[in-house]
Amino acid sequence: MKKSIYLILFTLVHLSLNAQEMLDELLPVRGICMSAPSPEGVDDLVDFIENDLIPRKINTIVLRIDYRYEYKSHPELVAEGALSRRDIKKIVRTCEQGNINLIPQVNLLGHQSWSTNINPLMEKYPQFNETPYVPLDKDLSWPNEWGLYCLSYCPLHPDVHDVVFEVIDEITDVFEAKAFHAGMDEVFYLGDDKCPRCQGRDKAELFAGEVTAIRNHLALNNKELWIWGDRLIDGKTTGIGLWEASYNNTHRAIDMIPKDVVINDWHYERPDPTAVYFALKGFKVITCPWRFPDVTKKQLHMMVQLRKDATEAVKDNYQGMMHTVWTSAENTLDQFYGRKDANNERRGGNWVEAFKAMCEEFDKVE
Repeated sequence: MKKSIYLILFTLVHLSLNAQEMLDELLPVRGICMSAPSPEGVDDLVDFIENDLIPRKINTIVLRIDYRYEYKSHPELVAEGALSRRDIKKIVRTCEQGNINLIPQVNLLGHQSWSTNINPLMEKYPQFNETPYVPLDKDLSWPNEWGLYCLSYCPLHPDVHDVVFEVIDEITDVFEAKAFHAGMDEVFYLGDDKCPRCQGRDKAELFAGEVTAIRNHLALNNKELWIWGDRLIDGKTTGIGLWEASYNNTHRAIDMIPKDVVINDWHYERPDPTAVYFALKGFKVITCPWRFPDVTKKQLHMMVQLRKDATEAVKDNYQGMMHTVWTSAENTLDQFYGRKDANNERRGGNWVEAFKAMCEEFDKVE
């Protein structure tokens, strides 16, 4: 009788190990991208990681920190609600115990403002602004005559990297990170005709130059660069459009940047199969959904099938899935636990339902 029980237990453990190995083989990255919390919300985030992310087999978190950290190298850039080193270490230790790859994100190049709400880098260093002539004292809701969505810094300003690289070094150090996420999505202002440094230059070369400069700096410390993939897709030829792809010719930069840059390929309305494009170009790619469960499940099944069917030369480029959440950390937890409505009234869908659907599919992959 005892032998039978031991045999059953051994078999169950063996099958469980095989299931986890299968999941790791087919979806090496199973992530979530979310905003960093306020100092008061750190313990809640830790509980969320321990009680809900780890049990759902999440192994990667991209935490959008930007300037909400108490930077010592550039205290002038510290934003309201900044986390302390102790706060960050609490999150780091929790992720370490759960075998989660924790990656900080600071938006670089683009997203230096939300409309006229300027972030600390551009506020403290206005000379970095690619388009200083755009009026920031008006209500510039999108669309507007200036084409303003978010400001960009000028990648050719001689002093910008002195600041940016110190920020990168400090945040990756406190996160004990193996990788850094630079954002670089939705860059509409680049190579402006009125910029004394960028005017007349090839926008693809400018974009590629900035990606390469950041990648090369990180490589000095054996760290990996992650970016969003939209600027590397031709929005007109593909019909994907100007948000999830490029209308200003930056897409040609895909043939100019180092192949070890990790692409986060986001599509929210349709399961566009652009992961194939990135993988065949030699990049590791992670598919990123948001708020529609059906789209999310299709994207996951596509990624698994692509990895299964790929040649050995390309197989490892299909890295997996990373869900995205575009609200504050506090709202993220309130919505996840049902304290607030997670339905997106303006755009449709429900990120909580989509995220849970993705995690449920992990079990089916096993």
